[in-house]
Formats: sequence, C-alpha cells, structure tokens
Amino acid sequence: MKQPEFPIRIFYDGNCVVCATEIEHYLRKERDGKLAAIDISAPEFDPDEYHISLANFMYELHAIDHSGNIYRGVEAFWAIWQAFPASTVYGIMGAIVTAPLLNRIARLLYQGFACIRPYLPKRHDCTSGSCNIRKRR
Repeated sequence: MKQPEFPIRIFYDGNCVVCATEIEHYLRKERDGKLAAIDISAPEFDPDEYHISLANFMYELHAIDHSGNIYRGVEAFWAIWQAFPASTVYGIMGAIVTAPLLNRIARLLYQGFACIRPYLPKRHDCTSGSCNIRKRR
C-alpha cells in the first residue's frame, strides 16, 4: 500500500455509535493535525464532491489523503494508523494488518462488520427527550 500523505480526511457515519466512537477515539489520540473527520450522515455532506456515491461511503469506511489517494475498509484503518508512531499499538496494528494472511482475515472480518453495521445502535437527536444513547460532544 502507498504511504498516505497527511492530512487524511476520514469519512465516517456519525449516526453509527460504533463508527463515531472509533473515529472520535483516533481524533483524541492524534494531536498533530494528521487526521480530520467528515460525518457523511450530516445533511450538508455532498458525496458528489468526491465522486463517490453515498451508498459506497455508507458501506465502508473511506479515507482520502492530501494527494487524493482513496483508502477503503481495512486500508482506511491502515492509513489512519499511519498517523501514529510505529512504536504505538496503532503503528503495530498497521504493520500487522499488511501481512498477507492477516490482511485477508482482516478483510473478511471487516466485510462481516460492514454487513451488520446498518443494524447497530444509532445516535439520536436528544431534543425529543427520548434519547437513550449518550449525547454527541
């Protein structure tokens, strides 16, 4: 895989509790401005700007680096993990996920996750008073 050029834009579904929590975690940990997040569930998000359909954005995690290289699924996680030093757990995971056998396994696991993701809990707008998922910060 081609080493990403920073900053990387991460395209995630902000309505998905698991997805949003994961991306928020990376953003809190990375403090050098190498990562930026774009919520594809936001009403103002326009997928046409990136020449990728909203359905494709929703199906799997996308990351686009400064040069316009697109990373999807497991490769998007790999690109995100490159923002961290090699000595950290993310750097180690980035090295491990590129091993041929482990990459195949990671892809299969990610495909399984992508299939169940639409059924995972959603974040809700708490203005109605019926929100049972923590408020977004």
